[in-house]
Amino acid sequence: MSDPNAELLPAVAPEAETAPVAEVSPASEEAAEPAESAAPESELADAPEEVAAEAVAEPETVLPDAVQPAVTEPEMVTEAPVAPEPVPAALPVPEPIPEPIEEGPSFGEIFAEFEHTHQRRSEDDRRQIRGTVLKADDEFVYVDIGYKSEGTLPLTAFPAGKLPEQGATVLVSVKGRSQDGYYELSLFRTAVPKDWTGLEAAFAEKATIVGTVTAVVKGGLHVDVGVRAFLPASRSGAREAGELEALVGTEIRCRITKLDVADEDVVVDRRVVLEQEALAQKAESFAAVTEGSVVSGTVRSLTDYGAFVDLGGVDGLLHISDISFTRIAKASDVLTVGQEIEVKVLKIDPATQKISLGLKQLQADPWATAVEKYPLGTTIRGVVTRTTDFGAFVEIEPGLEGLVHLSEMSWSRRILKATEVMKAGDVIDAVILSVTPGDRRISLSLKQALGDPWAEAAKTLHVGAVVDGKVASIQKFGAFVQIAEGVEGLVHISEIVADRRLNHPSDVLRVGEKVQALVLGIDQEKRQLKLSIKQLIPTGLDEFLAEQTVGTVVTGRVVTVDADQLAVELGDGIVVRTKAPAAKVEEAAPAAAAGKVDLSAFSSMLKNKWKTGGDSNTKAKAAVAAGQVRSFRITALDAAAKRIEIEMLP
Repeated sequence: MSDPNAELLPAVAPEAETAPVAEVSPASEEAAEPAESAAPESELADAPEEVAAEAVAEPETVLPDAVQPAVTEPEMVTEAPVAPEPVPAALPVPEPIPEPIEEGPSFGEIFAEFEHTHQRRSEDDRRQIRGTVLKADDEFVYVDIGYKSEGTLPLTAFPAGKLPEQGATVLVSVKGRSQDGYYELSLFRTAVPKDWTGLEAAFAEKATIVGTVTAVVKGGLHVDVGVRAFLPASRSGAREAGELEALVGTEIRCRITKLDVADEDVVVDRRVVLEQEALAQKAESFAAVTEGSVVSGTVRSLTDYGAFVDLGGVDGLLHISDISFTRIAKASDVLTVGQEIEVKVLKIDPATQKISLGLKQLQADPWATAVEKYPLGTTIRGVVTRTTDFGAFVEIEPGLEGLVHLSEMSWSRRILKATEVMKAGDVIDAVILSVTPGDRRISLSLKQALGDPWAEAAKTLHVGAVVDGKVASIQKFGAFVQIAEGVEGLVHISEIVADRRLNHPSDVLRVGEKVQALVLGIDQEKRQLKLSIKQLIPTGLDEFLAEQTVGTVVTGRVVTVDADQLAVELGDGIVVRTKAPAAKVEEAAPAAAAGKVDLSAFSSMLKNKWKTGGDSNTKAKAAVAAGQVRSFRITALDAAAKRIEIEMLP
């Protein structure tokens, strides 16, 4: 290549023209190459033209010192002038007149701007910058960080489907520059090591660094942390193979656990960083939660006793009893995993760092108005929600339940299990017995909603009335007879039969047997009814009362003789007491001496005398003695009261 200024050089002597040309050593050429590459084109573009001319000129030959033109300062010729006519060597060569050059930034200004940019980038590696989201495309989110160029964040830096909106503010760290001139950003406040020295420093300080997952390999992942590092699958924080695949191409925070510069072996751990971040986030979130506050959370998991809600780094327990005022069997009946809900913080335990949450506390409490809405004696209609050993729960309205006790289910019989009367899902009517909002209890009565049978029984039943019924149950002391629905009376064992003594009522009665009984007494307040069966069975006394009239003379045997009273037997089982006559009573010595009396003959004689009226002409004995048969006149009869009055004839 010929020198462009060769034509401007003065003519030289032939000796000078034949002078040997100095050779350029290869070493000097190699030294010139880095000098040329040291100045980037971007800097030269803004430098003065004189500096650019020096950097661009690449002469291939070096002239001897004798023929070098004396140039005091570099000149730049933009347009080569027309070659002049050959002149003698002694004549001076005219200098070309350079064209005016527009003034631009000086080299010092360019260098100062470069240092400022480089220094800011180094500082930004150690801190985060607040940027504004400008836009997003299929690969990046563009962020304005206040520099001349924008920064980019990969879409993988954000959770799926949760890209920031335009105008949103994000905290980022500058990692470097991309080939397109954008600043490469990261959401993490961690610098990326640039060389082995940076890796050694991070390893010694156990610092957290940022790397990019490049591939899934056997046993783990390859991570680019400035060099290729290995991340074991067990320390990746992923639980499934699919999660490992999802990490490819994403930035992760990790810590160097092994570093061998000689073998270029680097092993990193992501799990320990995730655990520390989770603990820090949990402590921060726990400190931000206060009792009584309303917070938003996401249902993380469901259990038999409730649901765990993620409050943003810390979990709280939403117990099944605090989900709804309505009784629910499982939390899954109301909530689903991933559902976002608002809950109220009920209690915080700093010692165990447990948080109790409530969902129903944000709803209207039906117990607050229960007393006003359901006064005592009100008849309500509800649905049986569940049965227990002691009764059944009835839902009056959502969140409001009442209990029907076993004793309030029936008037007529004893209920042992609630399922004998009702089952879950049945719609029933019940009467409000009591409402206790403090204890959240409502007592209900089913039998009172059906009507009180004793109120009707008191109107129709009275002492001496004859009733019909069925034997409902038998006990050792007697039998219960059901007169009407909800009304039962007791027939004592002594009132069942009159002719003999019973060991047990079941000797003559059976459950379900129809009987007729006489009402002996009734107590409406105690709901007690006394009955008698034997008093409706015809006896010898009844027959005697039916056959005899007042004034009739009958014959009887004196059973006992007291000072002024006689006990006279008028028939089988008919004993009447009467006043003794004024005459002196003598002991029946002859009768006693006579020995034993033939009772069968005596009974036949008495029956004959009752029918014939006896012998009125028989002379009375002077004295009355036990065992004597005497004549008596009936002075009064009362069939209802079964009462007989007599007087002895002389």
